[in-house]
Amino acid sequence: MIERYTPKEIGKVWSEEDKFRRFLEIEILLCEALEKYKIIPQGVTEKIRRRAKFSVERIREIEKVTHHDVIAFLKDLSFSIGKYSQYLHYGLTSSDLLDTTLAWQIKDTLDILLKDLDLLMEEVKDKAIKYKDNLCIGRTHGVHAEIYSFGLKFLYFYDDLLREKKLLEDSYRIVCRGKISGALGTFAYLSPQIEEYICKKIGINFSPISTQVVSREGIAYYLSLLALLGSTLERFATEIRHLHRTEGEEAKEQV
Repeated sequence: MIERYTPKEIGKVWSEEDKFRRFLEIEILLCEALEKYKIIPQGVTEKIRRRAKFSVERIREIEKVTHHDVIAFLKDLSFSIGKYSQYLHYGLTSSDLLDTTLAWQIKDTLDILLKDLDLLMEEVKDKAIKYKDNLCIGRTHGVHAEIYSFGLKFLYFYDDLLREKKLLEDSYRIVCRGKISGALGTFAYLSPQIEEYICKKIGINFSPISTQVVSREGIAYYLSLLALLGSTLERFATEIRHLHRTEGEEAKEQV
């Protein structure tokens, strides 16, 4: 997305720096879970958390050699952790980090979108009430039809947003699902309890079953909801723009 159109909060969630920060937190939580179930020595997590550092620039340089972002990240992280790097990535495959991070990013993005959507809906609701008795011309295919309420335009918009908000809220359980089940999702080295522990810590659901990756239907559904919301916003923005036309000036921006 063009940088100037990217909200800062959302831009941060999808930045390289933040992606690797999430990688690191998942690796640390994995060690925490492994300690909890007595698979690795006690105290390892604390030492890793205290020492762990990464550099996006260094990771990019290493990736030029490894041609693999997760391996580059782990190699860079190992420099700061030293001998404790042997406990990193225990039983994981790259998609465990990638898909769990993606679900986490989507969850945080949804939080921001829904917060902003609430603000928009409050404004639209206020205008629906404010202008409910203001008469205007209703149109069919741009041609004058019946007398209409200007507030009803906003009420219609509000009703669409209300439904779409509900769909977005419901999408949390469908799309925000991680996996910590290892290669091919077999749990060969890790237990489902460890997966549940990590996903719960970062505030997402876990996939009840996965292959090498989490099923993509949820992501496709989420993107379709964003497209639906975007089309609603575009439709109403176009309506407001048409109402501003010089020939009619049925609506006018106050400066």
